Amino acid sequence: MSTEAPPKDGALAGLARFCYRRRRLVLMAWILGVLAVAFVGFRFAAASDNDFTGGTTDSARAQALIEKHFPEQQGDTLTLAVKADKGIDDPAVRAKIEKVISTLDTFTVTGPVISPYQDATLVTKDRHIARTTIPLTNKEASKSDVKPLVDAVKDASGDGVLMGLGGDKAEKAETPKPGPAEGVGVLAAAVILFIAFGSLVAMGLPIVTALMAILGGIGLLKLVAHVVPSPDFTVLVAALIGLGVGIDYALFIVTRYKDSLHDGDDPETATVKAITTAGHAVLFAGTTVVIALLGLVAMGQRLMTGVAIGASVTVLVTMIAAVTLLPAFLGFTGRKINSLRLPRRRSRRLESAGAPSRERRTPAERWAGVVQRRPLVATVLAGAGLLVLAAPALSMRLSLPDASVQPHDRSSYISHQIVSEGFGPGYGAPMVFATQVDSTNADLRRVVDKVRATEGVAYVTQPRVSKDGQAATFMAFPETGFQDQATTDLVHKLRDSVLPEVSGGDRVFLGGPNAGAIDFAAQTSSRLPWMIGVVIALSLLLLIGLVRSVTIALQAAVMNLLSIGAAYGVLVAIVQWGWLGSALGFPAAMPVTTWVPMMMFPVLFGLSMDYEVFLISRVREEYERTGDTRRAVTSGLARTAKVITAAAAIMIAVFTTSLLGPDVAVKQIGLGMAVAVLVDATVIRMVLVPAVMELCGQANWWMPGRRAPKATSGPHAGVGEEARV
Repeated sequence: MSTEAPPKDGALAGLARFCYRRRRLVLMAWILGVLAVAFVGFRFAAASDNDFTGGTTDSARAQALIEKHFPEQQGDTLTLAVKADKGIDDPAVRAKIEKVISTLDTFTVTGPVISPYQDATLVTKDRHIARTTIPLTNKEASKSDVKPLVDAVKDASGDGVLMGLGGDKAEKAETPKPGPAEGVGVLAAAVILFIAFGSLVAMGLPIVTALMAILGGIGLLKLVAHVVPSPDFTVLVAALIGLGVGIDYALFIVTRYKDSLHDGDDPETATVKAITTAGHAVLFAGTTVVIALLGLVAMGQRLMTGVAIGASVTVLVTMIAAVTLLPAFLGFTGRKINSLRLPRRRSRRLESAGAPSRERRTPAERWAGVVQRRPLVATVLAGAGLLVLAAPALSMRLSLPDASVQPHDRSSYISHQIVSEGFGPGYGAPMVFATQVDSTNADLRRVVDKVRATEGVAYVTQPRVSKDGQAATFMAFPETGFQDQATTDLVHKLRDSVLPEVSGGDRVFLGGPNAGAIDFAAQTSSRLPWMIGVVIALSLLLLIGLVRSVTIALQAAVMNLLSIGAAYGVLVAIVQWGWLGSALGFPAAMPVTTWVPMMMFPVLFGLSMDYEVFLISRVREEYERTGDTRRAVTSGLARTAKVITAAAAIMIAVFTTSLLGPDVAVKQIGLGMAVAVLVDATVIRMVLVPAVMELCGQANWWMPGRRAPKATSGPHAGVGEEARV
């Protein structure tokens, strides 16, 4: 039998016993609850909101003027682009083009289509490339409404005629569903768990628990979006995070349960111990992730607030599932947790007390000894390596994806390429100018002429005054494309010097999709430091409260910043510089998607704190037993290496499967988080933590107002059950 004292009664112990003994009731409540929430959530889901232009920026004010005074301009449009080897006037080509236009005109979601044969401005001078606009009469046109239009254009291509249908709605319509990505992630997690646990039953519990929690969490997320709007990528991000943390949290609890059974406890006692120890750490770790996610609120961007709250809801559900649903599952499995085992040689178990002999030292202990013998060298080399990886982040550019960075077989990309070739790359990056006027006879010629004369502007349209005579608008097209830095520089030049010089007392606002993306990137860059500060401060307070050491909390913050910085740098090198980009599924080199770095930071900071909690709580337990920091670190690594490695491998597997998906922005965040977790589980936990703790010695345990803890003689003295994982 186990010599460890039975866990004390408390809220978590009582909850664990209730869920264990009433397991049928708990399981039925979870199944019915998840099904009900999922049905209501998916049936009455709030519509996604992808408008990042809110606030008081120039693009937001321009959009507000247009919406108020030009209602006829509201609604989405598509762009049909045609390239004909023989020219569009060839009889066979003309018949094909007119047939496509006639077909598009018959759909109920489209308005009148102007043929390029009726407007010479829609055709290039050599008559080989033409374009026309397809208005959508239904602003809420769904993916299923627009997909037939895309298919009709694709089917018409061939025989020397290339056609593409562009526009935001067309781009979304032809974007395939996520497909096998999540399934591959679950399969990879199952393999890792099977190897770690050596049992199909033990493998299945974390996966089933996580999947049920994610289904319920996403259902709630879709309902919460009625109150706090969120963009369409929120569900994918929440699923990635929820799957990773959900499996990891269940993994830690099942590991502790198996250890207790091995020590001779009965299944109920083992369940209570697992929940009061690992479950307590799970609640703390999950709370840290939630608080870190809510740090996005500091960005002051309403849609990112929606992402933060939506992802937080999913994490909360996974936490609740870990301490309620999982104990019920453990009640059903009991001692059969090791059923259907993987045939392998039985490993020798590490003694929990006493110095292990040399022949019984684990690889993690031997590695820790190597690092601790040369702590300064290890710290310098590891720190320098992480700084080198982080260096590319200094050149990070932010933008939102457009058609130019989509897969090259997409109709939207083909349309973009044809129009760029015929009418210039700036056609996909229109700049929309809007201003208030006092009559329908308002004269904007001076402003238009000055914009037209600005270097970098390719073409300017004639101004239009609203029917009510209170606003005017015109458009200009740059010589460079949406993702080009020169286009960003042009927008800033027009705003900062050209428009103030010629507009007099009337403010002319520069907006449009490109300007909106630029404003969003500027807002993100200026507010990101505030968000980072808020997340670090709140996480430090929580960690100090748990480990009762200011030094260790500060070490954790610095190391987390290094790992996240390295992830940012690798992301820039692959996505923006194009290193290995095509091999990893990125169609072209592109700026980093604006919301990715600000979403990565709180998620990764929270996840890194998870590993810190699981490792340091073990280290502190051993230190309070022996008073020897070196031995405590060695033992802590040995006790947690296997479970943290398995947890990190699951996270990496889940995050990298996003590379199989169609969304380039989600690919970016998945790649960045996978790199950060890899760095955290290897360089940080296996090199920097033991090296820095060796250098700090007794200072590791510094806390204002008290002395460093002294060693005690009991096998688990000096630390409560709730601190051990």
